[in-house]
Amino acid sequence: MEKQFTKLKYEAGCDEAGRGCLAGPVFAAAVIIPKGVNIEGLNDSKQLTEKQRDTLRIEIEAKTIWAVEQCTPEEIDTLNILWASVSAMHKALSKLTTIPYFVSVDGNRFKKWNKIPFATHVKGDARFMNIAAASILAKTYRDEYMKEAHQKFPMYGWNKNKGYPTVQHREGIAKFGICHEHRKSFRLLPLQGKFNF
Repeated sequence: MEKQFTKLKYEAGCDEAGRGCLAGPVFAAAVIIPKGVNIEGLNDSKQLTEKQRDTLRIEIEAKTIWAVEQCTPEEIDTLNILWASVSAMHKALSKLTTIPYFVSVDGNRFKKWNKIPFATHVKGDARFMNIAAASILAKTYRDEYMKEAHQKFPMYGWNKNKGYPTVQHREGIAKFGICHEHRKSFRLLPLQGKFNF
């Protein structure tokens, strides 16, 4: 895995977590790995265990320039999930204490931020360390959020499914209805059709 796409001093890697979920915000992170910094074990967050992600998060936060942001379910319903994900990345980039010279984004869609040049990379979180680091931060922060939300809404099983469309989550929706964390623009039940909550 390469550290970053360009040879520039400050390149930010961006990734999001939670695009395929039925509930909760979409989280995004931006990470600049300074020259000379090496973090062993970086990989696409989905390829790591929860314990590995949590351990790497501590190291990423200690050694890099980073920021994490989110777009709420309401923003997702307004913008749609793709552009809400991009908006969350823009928010994270705006929070960085160092302005990057270049932005590398996981996936294939992005809107230019602050006139900074960018490139999109399909499976970038498995190719570049700065995107992998961003994927780990986005995932761990989102998982943390959903575990806390589970305390208020235990009927959906978010401590295990983190808002993804599992059988348990959909059974909870069918039985108890939805809460403010649900994305109303998503098909929350398989046979929902035109049913309005």
